[in-house]
Amino acid sequence: MKNKVLFIVTVVVVFLLGLLASSIVNRKNEAKYKYVPQVEIGENEPRNAEWGKNYPAEYQSFLQTADTSFATYQGGNAMRDMLHEDSRMVVLWAGYGFSKDYNQGRGHQYAIEDIRNTLRTGAPKGEGDGPMPATCWTCKSPDVPRLMNEKGIAEFYSGKWADKGDEVVNPIGCADCHDSKTMKLAISRPALVEAFQSMGKDINNATHQEMRSLVCAQCHVEYYFDKNIPGKEGIPYLKLPWEKGMTVEAMEEYYDAIEFSDWTHELSRAPMLKAQHPGYETYLTGVHADRGVSCADCHMPYKSEGGQKFTDHHIQSPLNNVSNACQVCHREEAEKLKLNVYDRQQKAAENRIKLEDFLVKAHIEAKKAWDLGATEEQMKDILMDIRHAQWRWDYAAASHGASFHAPVEIARVLGGGFSIVQDARVKLARLLAELGHNKPVDMPDISTKEKAQEYIGLDIEKLKQEKKEFKKNLVPKWLEAAKKRESTYGSKKIAQNN
Repeated sequence: MKNKVLFIVTVVVVFLLGLLASSIVNRKNEAKYKYVPQVEIGENEPRNAEWGKNYPAEYQSFLQTADTSFATYQGGNAMRDMLHEDSRMVVLWAGYGFSKDYNQGRGHQYAIEDIRNTLRTGAPKGEGDGPMPATCWTCKSPDVPRLMNEKGIAEFYSGKWADKGDEVVNPIGCADCHDSKTMKLAISRPALVEAFQSMGKDINNATHQEMRSLVCAQCHVEYYFDKNIPGKEGIPYLKLPWEKGMTVEAMEEYYDAIEFSDWTHELSRAPMLKAQHPGYETYLTGVHADRGVSCADCHMPYKSEGGQKFTDHHIQSPLNNVSNACQVCHREEAEKLKLNVYDRQQKAAENRIKLEDFLVKAHIEAKKAWDLGATEEQMKDILMDIRHAQWRWDYAAASHGASFHAPVEIARVLGGGFSIVQDARVKLARLLAELGHNKPVDMPDISTKEKAQEYIGLDIEKLKQEKKEFKKNLVPKWLEAAKKRESTYGSKKIAQNN
């Protein structure tokens, strides 16, 4: 009886092992078949669908970036009107494009559509019309490295945004981060390479794990347009201000030294800095970077399908993929992990909004001082304080996920902003008293986006109508020209041997 039981158990184990071996063989065969190249990808191929013929799993996951159904406390991929949510920003950016329109960035699939739609890019009526420079396309499309290779880097940056509307049509994708021949991660934006050189570093020495963040850092960084490069004068050449370091103070010191400002504030007349999205710089100060965790580990974690392990190209908030993005390392329940993130974000947002209130008052009080006859000499130090305080606010706000990536650093930066703006307001109170104004300055009603935009003098309805006409008349011509150009791209079908 005992031998019979042992025989039956042995047969079952052998059978199960056979099933396992068969499954392994089948999965390996699936994986091999899955990655038989279908096309030879051209050197400057910008069309993601062409790359997808060879890498269908990655491409299909990338297509999911079109999903806009997920929203978090301060992120996700849903369309959100940030000026509607926080109308103080309208006043903080008075005189700058962000006061017109500021929506949260959606998935990479919408990069081209969103830059066409935003009021910040204006409503060009024809080629060479503006108002924004061509440099504004830099992070929006794999057509950008194609054009840089075809025309030259400086030539790409030159001219107006509308000049290249018929050339830049493919949304962010494969050629932005991969070499077309080897498929290795590659830097396609020269500004990042040049920034490393300015610090005495060679980006070619980066490890693969570092590259899993650096390909993101091509765009998710602070940058500015330098029109004073020798031999390229007048061209808005894209640069990263890292020569003195990547901290908020180091970049401020760099900007102050070259007397750079993004715009002059409409109310206070302060020479302002607009932080773009210093996500990489702030990420480097956090615990995940310190532990060697890359951007891709959380925002593009590995997954398996059909026996093949690959990087999930559904680039998204890790909070929409907690099991793969977070629980690989953290064993807590998903809801607890989400609450930990929200707790950090909410505390940072509380201080950020308080700082906004002080900055709004400083701008309006500065305007009052000018109205009462203040001189440039009297206002000089005050305006620099406003510049430096708002730079810290914007650095913390525009780096998006930094309140989670680096909560300690963001708390430090916001604290510095509080100290500086309070100094500015003390100086303003003394100056206003000297000018005969001994009571608090009346504050306007900016409780809604519409009221705030009216206060700073924006005619939003006119801007919207102009944008509507642009989309109706010029965009279809761009798309038609782009369609005709597709035949010049370099990919070609590979003959398959059956």
